[in-house]
Amino acid sequence: MQIYKAPIDDMRFILEAFGYDELVGSLPDYEAFDLETVTAILKESGKFCTNEMLPLNRKGDQEGLTYDPETSSVTLPEGFKALYAKFVESGFAGIAHPEEFGGGGGPATLALMLSEMATATNKSFSMCPGLTHGLVEALLHFGTDQQKKDFLPKLVSGEWSGTMCLTEPQCGTDLGLVSTKAIPEGDHYKLTGTKIWITF
Repeated sequence: MQIYKAPIDDMRFILEAFGYDELVGSLPDYEAFDLETVTAILKESGKFCTNEMLPLNRKGDQEGLTYDPETSSVTLPEGFKALYAKFVESGFAGIAHPEEFGGGGGPATLALMLSEMATATNKSFSMCPGLTHGLVEALLHFGTDQQKKDFLPKLVSGEWSGTMCLTEPQCGTDLGLVSTKAIPEGDHYKLTGTKIWITF
């Protein structure tokens, strides 16, 4: 039996020690996320991670994803689809993304603490929301207005998820060795290269 106790007291101690309310909770964008509110959210997330994510942790390692080349479809480990639906319903997925795209408008500090608990209880599952978060951040900082309008609401809500397509036969995570190219061709891109797997 796997055991996990969310480190809420430790997290709160760190927030207090570094003056969270003065440095973050008092900012105009984050007034709704004072220390007491953040602590309550952390407690609920800790319960979710312990009760929902942890029990499926082993399945992610033992079953993994299954690819069907005939249908070009991927099947998640048993229980992951229902877990993802619960995760989206919980509101944790978009809690730190901008309200204008359907997020909760919370600070990155909160998102990082939620991510720590998710990763500790179910690394394989947590890769999905983690990579989606990275994609949302990339679009927020580098996307066009049209890309933000088209993609962010669905990513922030959890209707869509993100992935990382990095690994090639000649390299792992060394971006300097990636050789796949996307060449503009009219209203689309022509892709050349080989990926040996993608993350989520």
